Amino acid sequence: MPTAPDALMLFAAGFGTRMGALTKDRPKPLIEVAGRPLIDHALNLARAGGARRIVANVHYHADQVIAHLAQEEVAISDERGALLETGGGLRAALPMLGPGPVMTLNTDAIWRGPNAVERLRAAWEPGRMGALLMLVAPEKALGHAGQGDFTLDPEGRLIRGPGYVYTGAQIIDPAGIETIEEDFFSLNRLWDRMISEGRLFGIVHEGHWCDVGRPESIPLAEGLLDER
Repeated sequence: MPTAPDALMLFAAGFGTRMGALTKDRPKPLIEVAGRPLIDHALNLARAGGARRIVANVHYHADQVIAHLAQEEVAISDERGALLETGGGLRAALPMLGPGPVMTLNTDAIWRGPNAVERLRAAWEPGRMGALLMLVAPEKALGHAGQGDFTLDPEGRLIRGPGYVYTGAQIIDPAGIETIEEDFFSLNRLWDRMISEGRLFGIVHEGHWCDVGRPESIPLAEGLLDER
């Protein structure tokens, strides 16, 4: 049976502009929810789910994130020279993540329910999947507006369209990422390629998920933690 990926990238480099004044003097990953920085919640989820090699990218207030992670076994992908977006950021971090498929996880979400990282690793099928995205039904996505990002077919393949919300957790095979000429690009470029090949898949989170992208989402996230 194929070994599930155990390398994971934490996306922690963004400006967090939707947080307004809260990110004037600190990066969004260090905003606290229930007394703990968001990045610590993400680290706990990753490690409990089976991640063993973890890399975090940094850009905005990078020194603060680096100092916070100094006592953690987390490698730093330094993007202070230029913010590379999700695709460029993952490509830059691949030497630290190692060969083969990797996991990625956003640091601005709070989860309730089964461990999303563990479920992704259990469901990963490298023979037919280019990427496996964790989705959630819109009615279980707190702090998030919209009708969803992807439609799921009976075999688990994804196409774009209203249906399920992407949560920021996935396993992805970065093969081919080196052929993209731009330095700054989104992982959507790889996803679109995989959709055309029938290799983009998804599974649905069975609990609730909160997008902590705005100040008003913080009490929603704390409510999820209280219920958990």
